Amino acid sequence: MSEDLQVEAALGAADVLMRVAARSVMEVEDVVTSPQLRVLVLIARRGPRTLGDVAAELGVHASNATRLSDKLVQAGLVERREDPEDRRYVRLTLTRAGRRLVERVIGHRRQAIADVLAAMPPSERAAATQAFEAFARAASTDPDDDGRFTLLPPGPGLAPGA
Repeated sequence: MSEDLQVEAALGAADVLMRVAARSVMEVEDVVTSPQLRVLVLIARRGPRTLGDVAAELGVHASNATRLSDKLVQAGLVERREDPEDRRYVRLTLTRAGRRLVERVIGHRRQAIADVLAAMPPSERAAATQAFEAFARAASTDPDDDGRFTLLPPGPGLAPGA
């Protein structure tokens, strides 16, 4: 198979995955904006973050990160907590509602992908699984915390006792 055909096949699969991600974002756009979802997934995957962390990791000005977090706090999706190691800082943590929203988005993505895989004959499903694993290894990049696109489940970011 030529390189062009290989690239076209990869782009076809990527298009399906992007549509899965886009549909899951559209399902929650009445609750959060795309930048707000990015913050929620960031916290879910990496744990509590400071406003400076959020601004740096999203590539926005600190005032933008503050406005985003204010809206997430007002929506009951994030809590501000004093940093126990340095009281000058406030850490953003997910509330139960914030965690459930992230889990809903990622759960939708996982189910949509599972449905596609289930529609494949077992031999093709096994081959696709091997190809996906090889592709991810070859890319050798860290998982993306951009909530618009990540397909991985949340990490440890739920606030203790929330």
